[in-house]
Amino acid sequence: MATPAFDPSVLTRRGVLAAAASTLLLAACGQPGQRPDDGPASDAPDDHELVVGASLELTGRGAALGVLQQRALEITADTLNVTGFPVGKLRRTVRLEIRDNGGNPAQAAQQATDLVQRTQAHALIGGTLAETSMAVIDVAEELRTPLLSLAAGDGIALPLAERTFVFKLTPDAAEVARRLARLLGTLEIRRVALLAADGLHGDSGVRAVRAALPRADVQLARTVRLPAGGQDFGAAAARAAAGKPDGVIVWGTAPDSGAAARELRRAGYRGPLFFDAGAVADDTLARPNAAAVEGAYVVHPACLSSSPLTAANSAEVARKDFTYRYLRRHGSYTGFAPYASDALQLLVSAARMATNVDRGRLRAFLQAQVVEGMAGAYAFTPTRHGGMEPDSLGIYQVHQGVWERYA
Repeated sequence: MATPAFDPSVLTRRGVLAAAASTLLLAACGQPGQRPDDGPASDAPDDHELVVGASLELTGRGAALGVLQQRALEITADTLNVTGFPVGKLRRTVRLEIRDNGGNPAQAAQQATDLVQRTQAHALIGGTLAETSMAVIDVAEELRTPLLSLAAGDGIALPLAERTFVFKLTPDAAEVARRLARLLGTLEIRRVALLAADGLHGDSGVRAVRAALPRADVQLARTVRLPAGGQDFGAAAARAAAGKPDGVIVWGTAPDSGAAARELRRAGYRGPLFFDAGAVADDTLARPNAAAVEGAYVVHPACLSSSPLTAANSAEVARKDFTYRYLRRHGSYTGFAPYASDALQLLVSAARMATNVDRGRLRAFLQAQVVEGMAGAYAFTPTRHGGMEPDSLGIYQVHQGVWERYA
């Protein structure tokens, strides 16, 4: 059997982060105390609220990821609001204002504007698609409001001079591609086809994979783009499989990941499949896709399953508590990366450090965060606003319908 493509030394950086910083959940909650009294319903925040506006894909093609992040936000806010958290001399609670952008960038931008100007949100979270996040960026910069993006794709937090209020939580495409390339080399796969989604996320994957594969002595035999809108993946899958590659990389997000896998199998491809982190959602392992994705690999933040290497730290305790609460509320949990939970915790931590909820001060203290969150580790600085730490990534494989740690 092939040796897992995993170097234990990559945990060093992550271990430093875990030792140097408190877990977001524990740090944000502070000491137990009385909750502020609930005031009358109003769009304007009261003196005891941190108002967070979220524009997410709750319907449409982005819903496979957007709904999961909505749930993560709600569970984390409820946990924080049990006792509240200290900000200066006040004890505050979180007020979430969540909107459904339906995967429409123009709607996401309008919602962001309303959330800041009418609802007076102190910060913004979203979206899970690169296109909706990019639409919100202009609003965040113009209104000088921190935005924590949950989307994958290059250019969300760069160039920094034009993204001073923007922070990205997802892994960088280059880091995911490098980990995939090392895995391919370990498995002695020498020729691969790349089946990449339409849009900014797929564009990032194409660039990253092309740069990473030569370093692992892997040839990219063919690159095929999936059609927009999730329609008729059959033709694209047939083109990817036509050259009889040793492996196929599917770079996209659910539900496209599972649909592409099905079409590849229908086209006669029987070799191994490799996904980027966007594939990890309930839909990918659902019954229609189960046979097609069995045995597939994915590069994903290490929160997808518990690891004995991190079981003793407070971040792992927070993950287990989150999973327990998620299961109680929603009945099943497939281990997606709860980026939205980390985003909320980062904002709470910034508010505590800033001693108030001024948007400019929140931004200043967001870029001073070195933390081990539930999805992974982050090290934001004034010159780096994006990307989960590479040490947070692991390799998983589908075994009997469940993602299991491979390396």
